[in-house]
Amino acid sequence: MTQVNVLPEIPAMPDVPAGILAGQAAMPAQGADRLTLLDDPKEWAAFSLPEQDSTGCWSSSVVFEGMHCAACAITLEDALRAVPGVASVQISSASHRGKVVWSPEQTRPSEWMQSVERFGYKAIPANDAHAHERRRQEARRMVWRLSVAAMCMMQVMMYATPAYLSLPGEISAESMHLLRWASWVLSLPVVFFSCAPFFASAWRDLRERQISMDLPVALGMVVTFGVSSLGTFEPNGPFGAEVYFDSLTMFVFFLLLGRWLELRLRDRTAGALEAVLNRLPDSVRKRQSNGTWALISIRSLAVGDVIEVLPGEAFAGDGRVLSGQTQVDEALLTGESLPLSRQAGDRVIAGSHNLSGILEVQIEQVGAATRYAQIVALMESASVSKPAMALLVDRWAKPFLVAVLLASLGSAIYWWPTDPARALMVAVAVLIVTCPCALSLATPAAMLATAGALARSGVLVRRLEALQNLASIDTVIFDKTGTLTRDALQVVRTHTRSGVRPEQALAWAASLARHSLHPVSRALWSEARQQAEAAGELPALEALLAQKFSEQAGQGVCGLLCSNGGTAVLLRLGSAAFCQAPVFNGHHLQVSLADDSGWLATFELAEEVRSEAAGVVQALKEMGLTLKILSGDGQAAVTQVAQSVGIADAQGACNPQDKLQALQVRQAQGHKVAMVGDGLNDGPVLAGADVSFALGQALPLAQSKADFVLMGGQLSVLVSTVLRSRHTVRVVKQNLVWAAFYNVACVPLAVMGLLPAWAAGLGMALSSLLVVLNALRLAQGLGPVPACPPETMQTSFK
Repeated sequence: MTQVNVLPEIPAMPDVPAGILAGQAAMPAQGADRLTLLDDPKEWAAFSLPEQDSTGCWSSSVVFEGMHCAACAITLEDALRAVPGVASVQISSASHRGKVVWSPEQTRPSEWMQSVERFGYKAIPANDAHAHERRRQEARRMVWRLSVAAMCMMQVMMYATPAYLSLPGEISAESMHLLRWASWVLSLPVVFFSCAPFFASAWRDLRERQISMDLPVALGMVVTFGVSSLGTFEPNGPFGAEVYFDSLTMFVFFLLLGRWLELRLRDRTAGALEAVLNRLPDSVRKRQSNGTWALISIRSLAVGDVIEVLPGEAFAGDGRVLSGQTQVDEALLTGESLPLSRQAGDRVIAGSHNLSGILEVQIEQVGAATRYAQIVALMESASVSKPAMALLVDRWAKPFLVAVLLASLGSAIYWWPTDPARALMVAVAVLIVTCPCALSLATPAAMLATAGALARSGVLVRRLEALQNLASIDTVIFDKTGTLTRDALQVVRTHTRSGVRPEQALAWAASLARHSLHPVSRALWSEARQQAEAAGELPALEALLAQKFSEQAGQGVCGLLCSNGGTAVLLRLGSAAFCQAPVFNGHHLQVSLADDSGWLATFELAEEVRSEAAGVVQALKEMGLTLKILSGDGQAAVTQVAQSVGIADAQGACNPQDKLQALQVRQAQGHKVAMVGDGLNDGPVLAGADVSFALGQALPLAQSKADFVLMGGQLSVLVSTVLRSRHTVRVVKQNLVWAAFYNVACVPLAVMGLLPAWAAGLGMALSSLLVVLNALRLAQGLGPVPACPPETMQTSFK
């Protein structure tokens, strides 16, 4: 069935310049002019989707430039929520991405984007074509700042070495004073160029009465430079005993090095998301009415258009190949790693790549209706979601930073009577060493790394918190049809009431089945098409349309079918109970058809158990998990499949309420339950489970209630996902333990004056770097994460 997304009516507004190509929502204009371009409703679809509820709100995906920590995310969220018309905000400090839900009746994108610019940040559309170039420029500026800090640090260390190694009297006071002045001069580029981002962020915090992790860092830099400058200008004054230019330059170098490496690693961990988001072309070649080809914007592409796709190009929409033959790459969209063959009559999906031949493709879905758009929406939602552990850290980020400032002040007061210069440097060390950068990165860095690795293997994560929940499950419940069995069912026998021909009953059933995505419905429609095509009656079958169609989850479908005489007959297609039909002996799946007079026909369909199902079941058992089947099909068919795959506990004839009750009984007993279904009629039980999986080959992704979507429809990745979740939680705990240990161990040393500022800066940078590096192992798939034990995957059941 073709899915059509109807956008809500957009309130009228003054004309705004349009014409920005998809993926180029933020052109390099300046200030308010740049943002005003985004107020054109035609541009919203480039970075926003309408909410599925009836509020009329839009959900925009945004990247925030200039943020560095959890406190930054909290500041941005507070600023955006204060804008009238902004319904909700979610911002991830790890991915620097955010989701803003807003009402077009009360605000416009330029208004809520400008609300964050006064805090020194910049909001840009997540799929902005210039974002990559801006990131390159930012990285280039950081490399320059790092290089200046490194060169000046090395030279300052050369000037400071004689003071550390010489004995009293070996160097004259004039020479020592000259070395101090030389160090001061070399520190100026570090302070006024390399430290500029920290000072700008700190000044913004003070101006807006906010706090972020850059504030204590900037204070430490200012105090260190100020104390050292006073010691240089007045060597006989209270601060003249020692200068700390070497500590300052080393501190700045280590911080910039850590931040640069963190930026590089964050881009790598989020690489899967970026790779998926930026796959659509900006323009396409469309066939005109006179047969010529014209280059048009992808925004102008419509259903029914015929486009030409050259080798190396991505498909701009979902469509059907009219001519040509090629290989396509769908790895990031379906998890299929091998190139797939496509020729005339085959379907292609937006975002996949044409590898070899030239194709002509007729577009069937564009924009938000494409499978690609639904995948992007899922991945963007996951990238801004916050696990419980990360929310806890975010909640305490600002109070912790206030405590850091108070602890630093207390240390300075304590040491001041003894040595004012040392008191200030102790305060600096406390400011630096206690910044909770590593703590705020511990959870989201690991979760995002795993989500990126899973995306590359064809598993989409809707909520990062689900990774944490998945690691603690002890029970897995499977649906049967389309989950443990394949979608390709075959009609093997038909029972009809007296006077009804089997082919006629099949045609009537197909008129209802063609509107449903359930595997049984697709099998009936496919069988009816094959029979009608063989008999030369395909046009008559396709003209047979049911009206007032409705679907009851777990029961069946119904609709009105007009007969040749013009009378409408109400037909029901589904379970025996739904159709009040008899149940025939046998092990095959049975689906019944009924009209106003009662039972019309029963179709028996043969199921093929997935070849990987038995191996997956065995692997899950070896992991200590309890397995169960809940299915709406007859008990005999369910039992047969359960025996084939090795599951002892199987319950058939379950409606959605029965499944939900069985799930809740398990949960009431203290079990953590994961539900695996096809996502089509398992909505209640998928939503009620602690963790849920849906096989996504024929799934309307935007309507799925599952936490994980298996895009390739391969059950085997279920095992690797569970293993990865456990590995992720272990890494998160390692990160949290390390971050806590670092603070507990170093804070007392700093307070006692045993930790110099340069060592505090090194420790702070290394702690954050260690956390991100540890998380990066998840993105690279390190560790034992097999899809299934090899010895169990060799078994195949038909």
